[in-house]
Amino acid sequence: MQQTAIINVVGLSKRFLGEHTPFLTEWSKKKQVASIDPVLPAVTCSVQSTYLTGKWPNEHGIVGNGWYFREQDEVKLWRQSNKLVSGPNVWEQAKEKDSNFTCANMFWWYNKNSSVDFSVTPLPQYWADGSKKPDCYSQPAEIRDRLQEELGMFPLFNFWGPKTSIEASKWIADASKKVHDWHNPTMVLIYLPHLDYCLQKFGHDKSTLKKDLNEIDAVCKDLILFLEKKGVEVTLLSEYGITEVEQPIHINRVLREMGLLELREERGFELLDPGASRAFALADHQVSHIYVNDKTKIDEVKQRLEQVPGISKVLDEAGKKEYHIDHERAGELVAIANSKSWFTYYYWLDDSKAPDFARCVDIHNKPGYDPVEMFFDPKQLLIVPKIMFKLLKKKMGFRMLMDIIPLDASLVKGSHGRVDVSDEDKAIFIGNNSGGKANISPVDICGIMLDEVFGG
Repeated sequence: MQQTAIINVVGLSKRFLGEHTPFLTEWSKKKQVASIDPVLPAVTCSVQSTYLTGKWPNEHGIVGNGWYFREQDEVKLWRQSNKLVSGPNVWEQAKEKDSNFTCANMFWWYNKNSSVDFSVTPLPQYWADGSKKPDCYSQPAEIRDRLQEELGMFPLFNFWGPKTSIEASKWIADASKKVHDWHNPTMVLIYLPHLDYCLQKFGHDKSTLKKDLNEIDAVCKDLILFLEKKGVEVTLLSEYGITEVEQPIHINRVLREMGLLELREERGFELLDPGASRAFALADHQVSHIYVNDKTKIDEVKQRLEQVPGISKVLDEAGKKEYHIDHERAGELVAIANSKSWFTYYYWLDDSKAPDFARCVDIHNKPGYDPVEMFFDPKQLLIVPKIMFKLLKKKMGFRMLMDIIPLDASLVKGSHGRVDVSDEDKAIFIGNNSGGKANISPVDICGIMLDEVFGG
């Protein structure tokens, strides 16, 4: 078996190979470079599950970064249990070929309680007083303790939120090197998310991105040279490219205006009630699942959404089947934005009625993905002193709300999720097993990973 590393540099595409990524540009000249055709939706959880199983979302069941759990009447995003994925995963397929095969999964998603040999994934501590503390989860459990003793606490607040920085990707890369030294796995899966966040914030502005491109290039250089020195065959890929956007679509406000959304009021804030709503949307970047509890309204909703500026397609049952997303977890309808638009989860009509979590980094309470969490509220003066004062209150034992996130969706400049993108903006593959193809199907990535290990 050939030792193999699969490095997922999220957001990297052919567009960004060049002067600001000097190492990756030169390294790629010795490899086969191809574009990977998108999965619908082209979002983290769906794409990774397709790569790792070789199946489409209608088979593995991961229809987005989250979905409406109908049996619980709740929207849940960013679940972590691998039991949600209908496999088998690549490491399970590899063990069928050779029982001596081992795999380390470093931060790819659905990494908790899986059958992988070694894993590390983000898992904050939520204290009874309402505090959220940085931490991670590992199997075996002692990996987490040993990593944080040697590298410091996993920098959760640099991983997501307005403080995102290269520090999180660098920590993951350094942790991957240590796990490789300690356990010498046959395959290691490594997730480096830094570019994802920069590109969503700034779009394709290379003058703004120069520093971020240089930083991820340096992290990749250090990691790849470390692995290659040990005889590891390295393949680098991404999940999707990110395109520039100009227009947020408030799809739940459209459904509200149709009288289909059900809300309740608490302390003056409006809260969405998915189970009572006749229809609501779970927004996920440029794709939105519309769950229509009142089936008599499906045609009416489809016709109305097709008229909304910025929406390019609304898939019904036949459309979902065509795009391999006809699974029971998917919405009755699936809306796809055009190239310059993306979907918000916003459902309130008056910002004073927005729920308190809307102005916080709170990925588990929001009924949809919220990229605005990457920004500090520009309307709040002296934001840094305010944050410091809030943290001081927390340390003194007082409850406080870290309400520092704006409600201005126009701040977001990049998005992803749709499949009709140019080769330059598709996910990239840099490795030895593209088969000479210019474009690779996403369901072929699993087989390519196995070929790296076993030959083929």
